[in-house]
Amino acid sequence: MAQGRSLISNGNPMEAVVGFSRAVRVGNFIAVGGTAPVDADGRTVGPGNVFVQTKQCFEIIRDALDQAGSGLQDIVRTRVILTDIDTWKDAIDARRIYCLDARPVDTIMAVTRFVNPEWLVEIEVDAVIPD
Repeated sequence: MAQGRSLISNGNPMEAVVGFSRAVRVGNFIAVGGTAPVDADGRTVGPGNVFVQTKQCFEIIRDALDQAGSGLQDIVRTRVILTDIDTWKDAIDARRIYCLDARPVDTIMAVTRFVNPEWLVEIEVDAVIPD
């Protein structure tokens, strides 16, 4: 792929309203933005369960990477953002399912809350497709 910029959408109507993309690919680099634990209808998946919510985030991320011509194996960085830092172990147990082979670097942090208070976690990833 040339160094062009490709915008990856998952059909969220807020993309056009707010002006964001699920992911952006430039050359071999892909950035996947803060991914919330929602289903195709925008409903929260796994209310009250960080493990389930983290898995849902990674399923959405996997789809975005696939659309960008990449995959979980190309992830080089993850950012796990939690509303309760004490739930980090459940989030990392779910992250491990998707990142064990790639073994990316990781940042775990806590915030006060997300736009939807049912969300306990959001995930961001960066991926690089090898030449």
